[in-house]
Order: sequence, then C-alpha cells, then structure tokens
Amino acid sequence: MNWQFGGVPLHPLFVHLTSVAVPVAALTAIAVAAWPAARRWLAVGAPIIGLVALVSVPLATSSGEWLEHHEKETALLEKHTELADGMLPWSIAVFALLVLWWGWQRFAVDRVDNRGLVRAVGIVGPFLLIAAGIGSMIEVVAIGHAGAVSVWKG
Repeated sequence: MNWQFGGVPLHPLFVHLTSVAVPVAALTAIAVAAWPAARRWLAVGAPIIGLVALVSVPLATSSGEWLEHHEKETALLEKHTELADGMLPWSIAVFALLVLWWGWQRFAVDRVDNRGLVRAVGIVGPFLLIAAGIGSMIEVVAIGHAGAVSVWKG
C-alpha cells in the first residue's frame, strides 16, 4: 500500500492519532479501575476508546514501515522502529482488559454467587488495568521520543 496522500506521507498523521489515543485509552483504563463513578459514566465507551487506540497502532506502524523504506536508514531510525514493534501487545492488553472489565461489571459481578471470586476479580482486574495503562503510556512515550530524535537529530 502507498502510505501517502497528495505526495505527503501519512505516518505523521497516524502517529499523532496514536500518541493521543493510546494515552487516552490508558488513562481510561486507570480511571475505570480506580474510580467506580468513571466505570458507570464511561460504561461501553471505555472499550470503544481502547479499540480506537488499538486500531491506530497498526496504522502508525504500517505507514512507518512504508516510510522507513523511503528514508535513509540510521541507527536512530532503527531504534525507533524496534521500539514501535512493542506497542501492539500493550494496546491489545489495554483493549482486552477494558472489554473484560466492562463485561464483568455489566454482566457478571451481580450474578456471581461466589463472593471470593468477586473479591479476587475486584483486586486482580484493577491491578491489571492499571499496569497495562501505565505500560502502554511508557511505551508510547519512548517510541515517540525515539521517533522525534530520529527526525530531528538523524
């Protein structure tokens, strides 16, 4: 696929989408994990936000791979592309956990008779959501910084 529009590479557009969507999804994951009111307010919106972030990552990486083949290869660019390969698992984790947490809260928590299970999920779920949110934010910042360095110092 030709990842340009009117002769302009689309990678910067998708990178900006990803650099906004991933932290918003991460903060959403942290909010629904830690704040019950946010859980009720966001409801199905939380997984939708996670989906937008998840979809943005392959768009950014695919357009970036296309651009990489049209640019001079440097060590800084190589570092950026290597880091970028690690973003998709974090986005999958945030999205999947948001879907599972929403489904648990919406359909299961009031119907499960085993209070031990409810308590365990109530501890493990938020921990995983917060960990995935923090991990994805760290990853997107590291990738973005490496990309900026490769553009401005490469």
